[in-house]
Amino acid sequence: MDRRHFTRLASRGLALGMVQPALGIVRPRLRQPPDLLVDGDRLNRTLTELARFGATPDGGVSRVAYSDADLAAREWVATLMGDAGLDVSVDLAGNLIGRQPGSDPELPPLLLGSHIDSVPSGGNYDGQVGSMAALEVATTLTDVGHRTRHGLEFVVWANEEGGKTGSRAVSGEVDPAELDVMTASGFTIGDGTLRIGGDLGRLEEARREPGSLAAYFELHIEQGFVLDRAGIDIGVVEGIVGIKRWNVTVEGFANHAGTTPMNQRKDAMVSAARMIEAVNQIARSTPGRQVATVGRVNAEPGAPNVIPGRITFSLEIRDLEMSKIDEVFEAIRGEATRLAESDGTSVGFEQFYTSRAAPTALPLRDVIEAEAQRLSLTTLRMPSGAGHDAQSIALLGPVGMIFVPSLEGISHSPLERTTPEHITAGANVLLRSLLAVDEGEL
Repeated sequence: MDRRHFTRLASRGLALGMVQPALGIVRPRLRQPPDLLVDGDRLNRTLTELARFGATPDGGVSRVAYSDADLAAREWVATLMGDAGLDVSVDLAGNLIGRQPGSDPELPPLLLGSHIDSVPSGGNYDGQVGSMAALEVATTLTDVGHRTRHGLEFVVWANEEGGKTGSRAVSGEVDPAELDVMTASGFTIGDGTLRIGGDLGRLEEARREPGSLAAYFELHIEQGFVLDRAGIDIGVVEGIVGIKRWNVTVEGFANHAGTTPMNQRKDAMVSAARMIEAVNQIARSTPGRQVATVGRVNAEPGAPNVIPGRITFSLEIRDLEMSKIDEVFEAIRGEATRLAESDGTSVGFEQFYTSRAAPTALPLRDVIEAEAQRLSLTTLRMPSGAGHDAQSIALLGPVGMIFVPSLEGISHSPLERTTPEHITAGANVLLRSLLAVDEGEL
């Protein structure tokens, strides 16, 4: 789906009175049930039931990918998918998929989904809200006997928290070396994939081709405090930020802390501290919404009575535009080099991680915003600072993401919480956006 598709449909729809001129979005209401909404009580009960799998005494959940709790939860969700009238299967990457054929077999499918695996000692909303909301959408459509034009696929992606393995396999991004990586469950990614029904020998066959889907929608909790503090109901995600990470090494000279005068030192710690402060200042003063973080510092030799001779620290920069990440990095590297020269030390940067940015499709942003406002919900366009499965699926087709508030911005914690009202609102936006796109021309 792109602007040309919407423009072509808009020109046809003007005569039928089906276009909102302010957004240029076609909103036909000819076949879909009028004002269809999900059953919010049922959705929130389902979330409560899901929380049983891997429940912890503090009210959170440890349902890490490939664990016994993960397997039990997936089996339970598969049963619910079947009850909703879906054809249930596990693909070669271990993704749990429920399919519903559309009335027009020539159209590519629409996908909805998220994940149900958690971080260790996590909460009951991250990923789970989107997965259960997608299932509720399927159940709602079955309840009223509505058949969409496009085929629908409701996906529970495998191992999101451990590297988005399921969605990255579908987009062809999994490196064979990753299969040997140990996960929090005690199984490698390879063994874990086998455990949940995948097939390592045919993993490449899980890959889908670009253009093979009409659109992908994912509902997710924000995992931040922007919506909650602003009192906004729905976040319309503009894109998922890209990430680059470096190991930074500052070389000084290790010497006796008691006998070396202050003006004779080449203290790697002092240089590193000044560089870390520069990271913060550059990120804050550069126009834009980029963020830069130093999250790990190591001093050598690490003794109280020795001037540090080497400091290594991590540097991470995130932004919606990869070029902006590079711009901020070059500014940081330039300032770090200047500081090292003034201190008599040296500095080197080694990049070790890249995750590309994934903008959402502008027409889908418009649809999500219009449907939310039609439901009298307030909206805010915003980036996602965290990674999501939609980031991988964006390689295959247009993606749209819907955020609902996280109370006090807490996530990856047993204290993580989103109100039932916001969960229901998000699911209704998901449903209405799906139907609006299904009724349009893709």
